[in-house]
Amino acid sequence: MPSDALAHPRRPWPKLTPGRACLVLGLALLALSLAVLDARTGLGPGLAALIDGTGATPEALVLHFAWWPRLAMALLAGGGLALAGVLMQQVLRNPLAAPTTLGVANGANLALLATSLLAPGLLGLGREWVALAGGGLAMGLVFALAWRRGLAPVVVVLGGLVVNLYFGALSMVLLLFHQEELKGLLIWGAGSLSQNGWQDAAFLAPRLALGALAAIWLLRPLAVLELDEAGARSLGISLKHLRLAGLGLAVFLTGCVVSVVGIIGFIGLAAPNIVRLAGARRLGPRLLWSTLLGALLLATTDQLLQRYSGALPTLIPTGATTAALGAPLLLWLIPRLHLGGQTPPREARAFGTRHPAPGRLATWLALALAGLAVVALLAGQTGSGWQWASPGDWALLQWRLPRVLAAAGCGVMLAIAGTLIQRLTANPMASPELLGISGGSAIALMGAIFLLPAPSNLALVGAGTLGALASLAVLVGLNRRSGFQPERLLLTGVAIMALFDAVRAVVLAGGDPRGQQVIAWLSGSTYYVDLTSALTVTGAALLLALVAAPLARWLDILPLGGATATALGLPLARARLALLLLVALLTAGATLVVGPLSFVGLLAPHLARLLGFSRAGTHLLGAALAGALLMVLADWLGHQWLFPEEIPAGLVASLLGGAYFMWGLRRL
Repeated sequence: MPSDALAHPRRPWPKLTPGRACLVLGLALLALSLAVLDARTGLGPGLAALIDGTGATPEALVLHFAWWPRLAMALLAGGGLALAGVLMQQVLRNPLAAPTTLGVANGANLALLATSLLAPGLLGLGREWVALAGGGLAMGLVFALAWRRGLAPVVVVLGGLVVNLYFGALSMVLLLFHQEELKGLLIWGAGSLSQNGWQDAAFLAPRLALGALAAIWLLRPLAVLELDEAGARSLGISLKHLRLAGLGLAVFLTGCVVSVVGIIGFIGLAAPNIVRLAGARRLGPRLLWSTLLGALLLATTDQLLQRYSGALPTLIPTGATTAALGAPLLLWLIPRLHLGGQTPPREARAFGTRHPAPGRLATWLALALAGLAVVALLAGQTGSGWQWASPGDWALLQWRLPRVLAAAGCGVMLAIAGTLIQRLTANPMASPELLGISGGSAIALMGAIFLLPAPSNLALVGAGTLGALASLAVLVGLNRRSGFQPERLLLTGVAIMALFDAVRAVVLAGGDPRGQQVIAWLSGSTYYVDLTSALTVTGAALLLALVAAPLARWLDILPLGGATATALGLPLARARLALLLLVALLTAGATLVVGPLSFVGLLAPHLARLLGFSRAGTHLLGAALAGALLMVLADWLGHQWLFPEEIPAGLVASLLGGAYFMWGLRRL
């Protein structure tokens, strides 16, 4: 070893602490803010514009009424969301809990959208109370789903994801039917910090201050929740009332923020976990440092966005930016989070018992599918009311037949993909929707639509497949060492779906004419499908189903464990790779037609198990038939329910499937 190396040994990197993280972000925010002020009016006049609202120049007025209020709003909103995240994680003893993962933010957003449209007079009572009602409803649903399991972290997060997607589907329904009335809320709903005065900051600041004081008052009781339940009860504390108080305060803080700036993603999840990783273990320091870090994270992100907004081709809301930046951050955090034991999950447990004659049951399902297809083709509403069409009426059937074929084909593909991923990971919560595979495919498809001049269907399928494969690669890479724990798989899916939500928000807020077509596609509409495309989708579904059939033996062996599978002669690595590639192809093909919002990939395998399909081969067959039934029924109901208005099949499937899955989760 050289002598200079001995004389000057390498110094280790300084340990990350919450104070150092906040200091770095604070310095970055200060530097960015000073640079903006110096570029606009100079430091002196820029600082003076904070106090003086009667500036002599237009730029000074812009600083006083827009730039300074926006900076204050970013600090307030970031701090409030981070504080709410800490409270949720402490009460539920779950590092995955946050306003966005538990559906609180989407519930508040849905309540504000519905009230603005149906009862705008209620907003005069206070926007925060309307948002509080929506967020409280979302949290109440999550509690109802997870209460029988003792608020187990996995069940809480799964319930939150389902409620999140469910309320998101309801919001999409409102946007589809009232695009003109709610057009101005698209940017706000994506998380906009734009200000035209100090009134919003003056509205939010006292409410967050009251929330912070309440959190300090609850500090010592909430710290007791770090003990087990028996120890907490021995101290004479009512856990039920304490949990309700802590979560009620978190919902109130989230509702206040959402009512002013819309949905800001990931601050409430990222800031508390960064602080925990940096060494803050006790509740008091975590509350303090998380609030400061959340405020600085959001403000710094917003300053960077403003600094380089001129170089961007479209308007990007700050909420979408935080989600886009927070998703990679969360993916980096996932392997470092302590979420419980390191044992792999057990084999997925069925709701029902094994059917003695699965072949006969599959025949009945196929007959039911054929009967439903006939009804969907011949029965429906027209301008003259309900009519039963003639089988030879091609003028009408040429519009209905492609939709039935496309819906059935997509249902088969999503159901088989869900069955494969559930059996591959031995995880009943896995599905292309919840694990982010559909989201990754949708990101790639939107990129192809907006970046390629005239993409063909083959190019779109290829892009969607690459996006699904990329999501699967991230899932496998981050979860292989942990044995594919359900919590980590779900959290990885949350990160990918957050990235998809960010891309979607940018697309919808940009004002591009193609955005309306993207809304219809994202909601799962079969309206644009012609006969050629429908036949292609159906043929692809049948072909991929035939490819999946011989792999049933692998699916029966893989849940037994790697050592057992290898001893039985199964090429483990190649089997997993082949199954994952098939999942990617199935997901991309279905997402191209019905979008990423459907619950069919989660619901159809559970329905097949409930009916009694237990072995892998029959499970695939039963799930495929159930998926086709669900999608054909959803497409027909969506077309007839509010005729002549139409609810896309993907949204109807989400509403029906989400309601069923919440009922099934309640019975676990």
